[in-house]
Amino acid sequence: MNNCTTVSTFFLWGFSSFPELRNLLFVMILFSHVTILFANLSIILAIKLSQNLHTPMYFLLFSLSCSETCTTMVIIPRMLADLLSESKTISLPECATQMCFFFGLASTNCFIMAAMSYDCYTAIHNPLHCQTLMTRKICFQLVMASSVLGFLISLCITTMIFSLSFCDSNNIQHFFCDISPVVHLACDYTSYHEMVIFVLSAFVLVGSFILIIISYVFIVSIVVKMPSAKGRYKAFSTCSSHLTVVCIHYGFACFVYLRPKSRDSFCEDMLMAVTYTVLTPLLNPIVYSLRNKEMHIALRKVLDSVIKFFSQLTNKISLNI
Repeated sequence: MNNCTTVSTFFLWGFSSFPELRNLLFVMILFSHVTILFANLSIILAIKLSQNLHTPMYFLLFSLSCSETCTTMVIIPRMLADLLSESKTISLPECATQMCFFFGLASTNCFIMAAMSYDCYTAIHNPLHCQTLMTRKICFQLVMASSVLGFLISLCITTMIFSLSFCDSNNIQHFFCDISPVVHLACDYTSYHEMVIFVLSAFVLVGSFILIIISYVFIVSIVVKMPSAKGRYKAFSTCSSHLTVVCIHYGFACFVYLRPKSRDSFCEDMLMAVTYTVLTPLLNPIVYSLRNKEMHIALRKVLDSVIKFFSQLTNKISLNI
C-alpha cells in the first residue's frame, strides 16, 4: 500500500480485445441504439396520445419505457464513442456517475416490473374494479417509490465502492463502469464489501423477482379455476408480454450479478452485459408492441399521423419553393 500510485483515471478496456470487430460492432450497436430509441419513443407517444391506453398497465409501461431509454443513454453513447476512439479513459467522478445512474435506473426497472405484475393480478382478480384499485395516483406513487428506492441503493453501492483506494492497475475489463470490474481494482476491497454489494444487489433482483413470483402464483391460482378455456386464454394473454420481458430481464441480470465473481469471469460478464444493455431494451418494446393488440393499433395510428405530418410538411416546402 505504501508503494501504490493512486489512480485518477480508468481505462475502459471493453472491446479492445477485438480490434478487427470494432467497425462491425459500432454499426450493430448504433443500429440497435437508434432502434431502441425509436421503439421506446413510439410506445411513449402511443400511450400519451391514445385515450384508450390511459390505464394503469400502460402508465407503468410508459414509465418503464422512459426508464429503459435513460438506461441506454447512460451506457451506449459512451460505448460508441470508445469504439471510435483510441483513448478510452474515464475519470473517477465520471465513472462513479455512470455507475450510479446505470444501477439506479436498472433497479428502478426491476421495481416497476414488480409493480406491473401486481397490476396484472388486480386486472385478473378484479377486472371491474381495476381502475379504482390501481388509480393514476397509486401508479405514480409506485413509480416514484421504485425510482427513490432504486437510486438510494445505487447511491449506497457507488459511495462505498468509490470510497475505496484504487492503485496500480486502472484497466477496467468492461465497456462501462460496472460494479465487479471496478471493485476488483481496489487495493482495500474485502469480503465485507463483497457481502454488502451482494446483499444490496440481491435485494433489488431477488426481492423484486419474489414479488413478481407471488403475483403470478395468485394469478395462476385464479386462472386455473376459470370454467372456460377462452377465459383462461384471455387472462394469460393479459400478462404474457410482461412475463416474457421479466424472463429475459432477470435471466441475464441474475447471471451477471448474483453468481460468484473472479477476474477470469469478466470477459463472460462483458459479453452478457451486451444482452441487458442493448438486447433487452431492444426486445422489450418489440414484445409489448407485437404481443398486444391495443398497443399494435395505437402504434399504427401514431405512425400514420407521423407520415401524414411529414407529407404535409413536404407539400408546404414544395409550394414555397
